[in-house]
Amino acid sequence: MSIIHKNQALTYTLLVFFMVMGISAYQRMPRNSMPPFKVRFASVVTFFPGAGPERVENLVTSKIEEVIQEIPEVKYIFSESRTGISVVSVAIKDSENDLQPIFDKIRRKVEKVEGSLPADAGTPNINDEKGEVFGILVGITAGGYTYAELKEVADSVRDALIKLEDAAQVTIAGTQEEQIFIDYDNARLAELGLTMTQIQGTLAAINIIYPGGDVMLGHERIILEPSGNFESIRDLQRTLISAGSGGQPLFLGDVTSIYRGYIDPPSNLVRVNGKDGLVLGISLKSGGNIIDLGLQVDAELAKLERQFPHGVSFDRIASLDRVVEKSVEDFLSNLIQSVVVVLLVMLLFLGMRTGMVVASLIPMAIIMGLMGMDMLDVGLDKVSLAALILALGMLVDNAIVVSEAIMVRMGAGEPALDAATAAVGELAVPLLVSTLTTSAAFLPFYLAESTMGEIVGPIFLVITAVLLSSWILALTIIPLLCIRFLVVKPQTEDFSGPLRSIYRRILHLSLRFPKLFLLLLFGVFVAAIMGMKFVPSLFMPNDDRALVYANLELPSGTSIERTRDVALAFEKHLGDSLLVGEGREKGVLRWSTFIGEPAPKYDLGYSGAQGSTNAAHMLFITTSDAANDLVIEGFEGWAPDRFPELKLKVSRLTSGGGSEYPIGIRFSGKDLDKLFRIVADVKAQLRAGGGVKEVVDDWGPRTKKLVVEVDQVKAQLAGITNQDLAISLQTVLNGLQASEFREGDIVVPIVMRHGRESRMDISALESLDVYSQSTGANVPLKQIADIRVSWQYSKILRRDLYRTVTVNADTLAGVTADQVTSRLKPWLVEASKSWGTDYQYELGGEAESKNEAMEAVAVNMPLAFFAVALLLIGQFNSFRRPFIVLATIPLGFIGVVVGLLIGQSYFGFFTFLGIVSLAGIVINNAIVLLDRIQLEQVEYGRNPGQAIVHAAQQRLRPIMLTTATTALGLVPLWWGGGPMFEPMALAIMFGLLFATVITLLFVPVLYMMLYRVDYTQIAEDRS
Repeated sequence: MSIIHKNQALTYTLLVFFMVMGISAYQRMPRNSMPPFKVRFASVVTFFPGAGPERVENLVTSKIEEVIQEIPEVKYIFSESRTGISVVSVAIKDSENDLQPIFDKIRRKVEKVEGSLPADAGTPNINDEKGEVFGILVGITAGGYTYAELKEVADSVRDALIKLEDAAQVTIAGTQEEQIFIDYDNARLAELGLTMTQIQGTLAAINIIYPGGDVMLGHERIILEPSGNFESIRDLQRTLISAGSGGQPLFLGDVTSIYRGYIDPPSNLVRVNGKDGLVLGISLKSGGNIIDLGLQVDAELAKLERQFPHGVSFDRIASLDRVVEKSVEDFLSNLIQSVVVVLLVMLLFLGMRTGMVVASLIPMAIIMGLMGMDMLDVGLDKVSLAALILALGMLVDNAIVVSEAIMVRMGAGEPALDAATAAVGELAVPLLVSTLTTSAAFLPFYLAESTMGEIVGPIFLVITAVLLSSWILALTIIPLLCIRFLVVKPQTEDFSGPLRSIYRRILHLSLRFPKLFLLLLFGVFVAAIMGMKFVPSLFMPNDDRALVYANLELPSGTSIERTRDVALAFEKHLGDSLLVGEGREKGVLRWSTFIGEPAPKYDLGYSGAQGSTNAAHMLFITTSDAANDLVIEGFEGWAPDRFPELKLKVSRLTSGGGSEYPIGIRFSGKDLDKLFRIVADVKAQLRAGGGVKEVVDDWGPRTKKLVVEVDQVKAQLAGITNQDLAISLQTVLNGLQASEFREGDIVVPIVMRHGRESRMDISALESLDVYSQSTGANVPLKQIADIRVSWQYSKILRRDLYRTVTVNADTLAGVTADQVTSRLKPWLVEASKSWGTDYQYELGGEAESKNEAMEAVAVNMPLAFFAVALLLIGQFNSFRRPFIVLATIPLGFIGVVVGLLIGQSYFGFFTFLGIVSLAGIVINNAIVLLDRIQLEQVEYGRNPGQAIVHAAQQRLRPIMLTTATTALGLVPLWWGGGPMFEPMALAIMFGLLFATVITLLFVPVLYMMLYRVDYTQIAEDRS
C-alpha cells in the first residue's frame, strides 16, 4: 500500500487509462438479444419426385440414416419421409464445438451413398447453416406489378443490402421457379412421325456448353468457343427437328407451343400485410452490431424508396435490431437504477464521505469490467447486462469491508496511511478468496455442454471480470481515497445502537442453546422444502416481446390453393377483429404470411420446417406483450369450428433452449397399428387429465393416394412399357425437364408437357392416352391399368432409425408442463407394462430440455465444489472452518421458497442460476465472519468465546450493508427483467435476506460447537 501511496500519480494515470479503455470497449461491443450459441444441427434434403412416403423411407431415408449414424459425434438422427421428399435432420453432441469437420464428415458419408439412391432421386442437399438468423425481415409489395417486375425490384434491393457493412447474407422468400414450357400434343406428333424422346434428344444435343480447344496465331494462343446453347425463346422456336422417315426438317415452334412462365400452381406464396409480395431476410455478420445493421438497412431502404416508382413499398415485418435496442436500453435503465439504489444505500448507512468513497467503486469496477468483457468477447445482451446487475451488489462488498477496516483502525488512533496499509494486508487474501469462490459458483454454467450453458455461460465471465476489477480497485484506489477524504476521530469501540443490541441478545440466546437453535433451523429448512410443492416448475418462459406466430398445417396432400384460402380467411379475421385501427388500440400492427415454405429464420427461438403445400406460417407484430394474449385467444377461439381439419399452433416465441410444445412424449415400436393405438390411449389420458390443449401427434391423419395397377400382359401387347407409362403421366401432370436455358448466371429448366389441363379428376385420368415411344401409338390408360384409391401415412417419422410417433400438447393458462407430466408419468409406467418390450416411450418437450440443461450443469458441480473447498482450505489451513462455510449454503434456500411464493413466480433454469449465485454470496459472508473470528484471537488475544461475539458484532454492519446493496440493487431486475430474470432476482433477494440473518447466527453457533467453545467464556464477556 505504501508503494501505491508513493506513486499516486502513476496509479491515477493507470486508472484513467482503464476507464478510457472500458468506455471505448462499451461503444464497440456487439449488441444482441441473447448471447450467441451454436446450433448443432444439419439437414440432408433429398427430392424423390412421385414416390410415396414408404418408398422414400426405404429407398432414400434409411440409406442416408445408416451411413450418418456411423459418425461418433452424432447425438441423434431424426428423419421425415413424405411424398416426394426425404429430410434427415442430424443433431450433433453438445460437447462438440468445432462443427465444420463434423459437417464435412456428413457430406462425405452422404456422397458415399449417393450412387445407391434411385436414379430418379435428386442429389442430396446438405444444409449446415441452421443457426443463421435473419433478424431483419423486409416485406416488398408493389401494387399493379407483375411477379417478374416485383422480383426484379427484390433483386435490386438485395444487391444493395448485401453491400452493407454489417450484413452477412440477404435471402429472398417467396420466389417462384421460372420455367420455359414446351407444350405438345401426342396426336400431332404422331402425325408428323415425331416422338417426345426424339425432341428431347435433339434439344440435349444442340443446347450445350462445350469447349472447342484453342489455336495458335503467331505467338498468341486463342481459345475457340463454339456457340450452341439457347440464347432466347426464338432460338428454341427455330430449332430444327427431323420428322418422319424421310427426315423432313420442321421448326420446333411450328409443332409445339413454347413460352416462358412460372410453375402453376406455385410451390410457395408470400403475403405482406394482406398483399402478395416478397420478403428479404438480412443476417448479421459475425461480431457485428445488430442495432447498427438496422440503422444501415433503414438508411438504404429510404434511399431506394426514392429511386423506385410510386407504389413500391418496404415494410419491416421482423426487427430483431429494434428488439435488441429496446432490450439493451431497458437493461441499461435497470443497471442505472440499481447503481442509484446502491449509492443511496451507501450514503444512508455510511454517511456522505464514506458513502461517496465506497460508491465511487461502482462505476470504476463496471467500466473496468466492460474492458474485461470486451477482451473475453462478451457482448451486450440480456444475459450479460443481468450479470452486471447481479455483480453490482457484490462488487461493493470489497469496498465496504476495506473502508470499514480502515475506519476502525483510524478510530483506534492509527494514522490513515498505517491504517490503510494494515487493512489491505489483512484483507487482500480473504477478499481474493471470497471473490474467487463467488466466481467458482458460476463455473458449472460456463463449463456446461448444452445450449443453455452457452446462453448463461457468459455470466461467469462477467462476474469474474467485474469482481476481480472490484478486488483490485478495493486494494488500491479505495485506500487512497480513504486516506485522502476520510476523517475519523479516535474513539473507543462501540457496539451500541438498537440493531446491534437486538442482534447481541439473539446471538447470546442462540449460543446458550445451540442444539435447540440448530433443531429449529433444520425444521424451518424442511418446511421450505415442503413449500416447494406450491411453487410451479417451468423450465423456460415464453418470450415477452410483442410478437406472435401461427403455424397452420392442413392434412398432408392439401393443395396450395386450399392452404392459401385458409390463410386468407385468417387474414380476413385478423382485419375484422384483431387489427389495430379506429376503436381498437391493442392488437396486430403488421403481419406476414408464408404459404408452402417457412419464413427465413428470424429468431433463434424459431425453426421452420421443410416447406410443404399444406402448411403456412404467419407472423404478427403486436402492440405489446399484453396484446399477444388477445391475438392468441382470438385465433384459437375462432379457427377450430371453421377449420376442424386444421392443426393450429398460435404462440409466443420460446426463449433459448425451450421447446415449441411444452409437453412431448415419443413412442417407438414395430407395428404401426399397435403404436397408434397406444398413441390414441395417451391422447385420451392427456385430455382426461385436463390442463392441456392442442393434443396432437406429429404424423397427422392418413391421406389418399391413387395406385395405378398395370396389367403387364395388356401393356406389352399394346407396346407400352413401364417407362412409357411413367413418362406419359409425368409429362401430362407435371411436365418433364428436357434441357436448360441459360441467361447469364440464371439457369431456367426447359419443361416438356402435354398441352392439356394438368390438373384433372380421376375420370379424366382414366382417359389419359399413354404414348408408346417405340411404336408412336397412343393407348388409353384404362385399357392397360386400373386405378384405385388407397390410404397411406402422410409422412413417416423416425428417430435413430426407428419409426417414432410424438404426442405433443400445449398447456392452458396457469398450468405448467411439469404438472401435466408429473400426473401422466405413473399412468405411463403402468400402461407400458402391457405394451410389450418392442414398444418404448421417452419424454420430450420441456422435460427433456430441462433434464439436459440441468444435467449439463450438475456434472460440473463437483469441480466447482472442489475449487471452492480448495480455496477455503488454502485460506484457513483447516477442515472445520471450510465445513462451516459450506454448511451455510443450503440456508439461502429457505428465503428462495419464500420469495418465489411472495412474488408468485416459478422455479426454472434461471431460478437455479439464482440459487447458485446466492451460494457464492452467502459463502462470502461466512468467510468474512470466520476470518474476523480468527483475527480477534490471533491479533487481539481474545479467547474463542470472546472472539466469536466480538467478530460477529464487528462484521454485522458490513454484512448487513452488503446484503442491503445486493438485495435492493436487484429490485429493478425483479420489476423490469421480464419473466426470464424475475425468478432469479427473487431467489437472490429473498434468499440473501434470510441467509444473512441466519448466517449471522448459524456460523457462530456451529463454530462454537465444532471448536467446543464453552458458553461460560461468552457469558463472561457478556457480563
